[in-house]
Amino acid sequence: MTLSLFDSQIYRSLLRDEEIAALFSDAAEIAALVSVEAALARAQAELGMIPESSAEAITELARKVKIDPASLAPGTGTAGIPIPALLEQLRKAMERPQDAQYLHFGATSQDIIDTALLLRLRGVCDIVDARLRLLLAALADLAEQHAELPMTARTRRQPATPTSFGAQVASWGLPLLNHLEVLAQLKPRLLRVSLFGASGNSTAFGEQAHNLRRRLASELKLEDSELSWHGDRSALAEFSALLTRINAALAKLAEDCMQGAQAEVAELTLAATGGSSTMPQKQNPVQAETLVSLFQLSLSLDSAMNQALLHRQQRDGAAWMLEWMTLPQICAASGRALQLATSLVTQLQPNAERMLANLEAANGLVYAEAISFRLAAEMPRPEAQALVKQLCSDATGKNCSLADLVAERYPNIDWKALANPGAQLGDAALQAKRFAARAR
Repeated sequence: MTLSLFDSQIYRSLLRDEEIAALFSDAAEIAALVSVEAALARAQAELGMIPESSAEAITELARKVKIDPASLAPGTGTAGIPIPALLEQLRKAMERPQDAQYLHFGATSQDIIDTALLLRLRGVCDIVDARLRLLLAALADLAEQHAELPMTARTRRQPATPTSFGAQVASWGLPLLNHLEVLAQLKPRLLRVSLFGASGNSTAFGEQAHNLRRRLASELKLEDSELSWHGDRSALAEFSALLTRINAALAKLAEDCMQGAQAEVAELTLAATGGSSTMPQKQNPVQAETLVSLFQLSLSLDSAMNQALLHRQQRDGAAWMLEWMTLPQICAASGRALQLATSLVTQLQPNAERMLANLEAANGLVYAEAISFRLAAEMPRPEAQALVKQLCSDATGKNCSLADLVAERYPNIDWKALANPGAQLGDAALQAKRFAARAR
C-alpha cells in the first residue's frame, strides 16, 4: 500500500482521478513554476525593468528546459522549498550570466510557488465546474422523469409521509446548484497573482510594483491583487471548504442510495456493485461507499486547511507546508467523488412497485398526517391528532389499515381517495420539475 491511495496502482481504478492527478504531479508543478518565472520576466521587460533580450532568453529557456524532479530533492530538503534549486539549474542551463541575472528578479519564492499553485487550481476549478454541470444534468433528467413517482419520505429514519422520487432527486441536486454558484463567486478571490517580494511590501519593485503585478496577472490570465496575501490564506481555505461541502452533498446522495438499495427496502437498484469473496449473494454498493469515505477524508483534511490559516507574521513556512500536504488531496477527493457520483446517478434505477408496496406497508400509517388534517375539519385539531395517534396504535396492534379503522368511525368521508399516494404528494412533483429547469 502506498502512502496515498490516490497514487496507488492497486487502487487507481477506485480512487484515482487522472485529470486532477496530472495537475499535482511533480512535472506539472515544475512547469507552472517555470511558466511564472518566464511571465514575470516578460512583464518586467515591458516596463523597462530588465532588458527585453533577457526576457526573451528566459522565455525561450522556459519553453525548452527539462528539469528532473528528483534533481531538486537535495536543495529542497535543505531550503524547505524547491525554488533555490530550480533557479540554480535554470541559470546554469541559460549559459548567459548577463541574462540569467534577471531571472526571478525581485521576487520571493512564495510569490512564485503561490502563483504557480493558482495556475493549477484554475484547472481544478474548471474540472469541478464541468463535472458539477454534468452531474446536475443527470440529476435533472432523473428528477423530471420521476417527478410524480410516489415513494415513502423518511424522517429520522422512520416512514413519514408520501413524497416523490423526483423530489428526492431534487433534494440531492439543490446544494450542488448552490455550490456551483459559490464556485463562480469564489474564483476571482482565489485565482489572484502573488507578487509582493520578501516581506510583502514590494520593496524590490519600487514604484513599478503595482503595474508589474497587473502585467503579470494579465500574462498569466489571473486576477490582480492590490494587497499581499502571503499571510492571508482565507481564499485557499474557502476553496477547501467548498470542495468539502460538495463532497458532503455527494455523500448524502450516496447514503440515501445505499439505504434505498438495502434488501429490506429495495426501492433502488445500484449498478456497478461489487461482490463478496465468500458470500455469493452480496452486491456491495462500492461507488456509494467510496463517496462517503471521500467526504470523510475531505472533512478531516479541511480541518488541517483551517489550521493553516494561522500564518504567523509576514510569512510562515510551517503553515505553508501544511497546505502542500493537504490541498492536493482535497482536490483529488472532490474530483474523484464527482466522477463516481455521476456514474452512480446515471445508472440508478428506481423500483416503482417496491416504492408503492412500502407506502402501503406498516398499515398505511404514512397517511396519518393527512387523516388528522381531514378530521380537523370535523373537530378541534388537538382532538383529531389525539384520535389519529390512538388509531395508529390500534392499526398496529390489530395489523389492519389505518384508513379502514377511521372509516368505521367516519364512514361518510371517502378515506380511500384521501389515503393514496397520488393525493398526498403535495408540491413534490413541482419541486422536481423546478429543480430540473434550474439545473438546465
